[in-house]
Amino acid sequence: MKGIIITVIGVIVGLIVGYLYYQQIGCASGTCAITSKPLNSTLYGGLMGGLLFNLFVTSPKKKRKHEKNE
Repeated sequence: MKGIIITVIGVIVGLIVGYLYYQQIGCASGTCAITSKPLNSTLYGGLMGGLLFNLFVTSPKKKRKHEKNE
């Protein structure tokens, strides 16, 4: 359950950062695939945020193996 919460927090942070990136930097020419539209930039940010925060979640299998070695 803790891992899901951490991942959801990462998605929310990523959504906010993705939209802010579009708003502040964006794409002036309109030819950029990700940053030309706010929806694309926001969803991409959410995906990247979720993946990034998911790196900090430890799986139960790894935790059990680590405890056995000690």
